[in-house]
Amino acid sequence: MKTLIEFKESLNLDQPVGGLSVQLKSLWYDGKGDWYQAHALVDQLKDHGSAWVHAYLHRKEGDIWNADYWYSKARQIRPNLSLQDEWEQLVLQFL
Repeated sequence: MKTLIEFKESLNLDQPVGGLSVQLKSLWYDGKGDWYQAHALVDQLKDHGSAWVHAYLHRKEGDIWNADYWYSKARQIRPNLSLQDEWEQLVLQFL
């Protein structure tokens, strides 16, 4: 999978396609509306990429303090973007 369009089309499937990174799997589940599964995939991971996805998920949840903590761990700043735009930015980052 190489494009955002392909990734979005894969949301029509019942399961994520094989070979996706944990970050992309998390974003896939979030794209399917399963915030809890998305969060479970990155919750215990310590790398910067997972922290960035984790931050986005807490921002989406509305827990801004927690989101800012994870943005800091990811060495990112909370963006002034819509959640959809941030989701797409993250997908493109990890493709």
